Amino acid sequence: MSPVIEKNIIINSLNKSKKMIDELLINEDVQSNLEKSIKLVYDTLRQGNKLLFVGNGGSAADAQHMSAEYVSRFMFDRPGLFSVALTTDTSALTAIGNDYGFEKLFSRQIQAIGVKGDLLFAYSTSGTSKNIINGLKEARSKDIKTIGMTGENSKAIEFVQLCDVAIQIPSIETPYIQEGHLIIGHLICLLVERMIFKK
Repeated sequence: MSPVIEKNIIINSLNKSKKMIDELLINEDVQSNLEKSIKLVYDTLRQGNKLLFVGNGGSAADAQHMSAEYVSRFMFDRPGLFSVALTTDTSALTAIGNDYGFEKLFSRQIQAIGVKGDLLFAYSTSGTSKNIINGLKEARSKDIKTIGMTGENSKAIEFVQLCDVAIQIPSIETPYIQEGHLIIGHLICLLVERMIFKK
């Protein structure tokens, strides 16, 4: 016997996605911080510096995804843009985790390869991940600008304060925060790509 597909759950979930997008359209803080983020990314790449991306779990996948959009291409063929996801080197990740602990996973890499003028994208749906917080602190110590991607968690105060720009998706539920991060990440890449290559 085939399982019953609960159509009401499908509709409910789609409505939550729609509600999040509708709120993005009218949220002035998100709109303002989106524009600030586009300018930061554009300035970083035009000056010959690099983008760094960090995140855990699903946010690690988002970080890798967005970094790849810059290195490869997004909407049209063009030269690659300098971007590195610090979530992908398993040897570095396991060595740092083993030698220094999981909380140092990203701060150690930023200390090693980050330079003044770079830009760090920090993804954390909760805004409380210790290794992301430590990465933001290390970035600040090296005069690396930061864009934080999180949700509406009241516990994300330290995360938000450590970011030069913080985009808080208007949701408290992880799946919809992540959907919002993808939309915002694509918008930033879309505009930066067009601005750099005059499309």
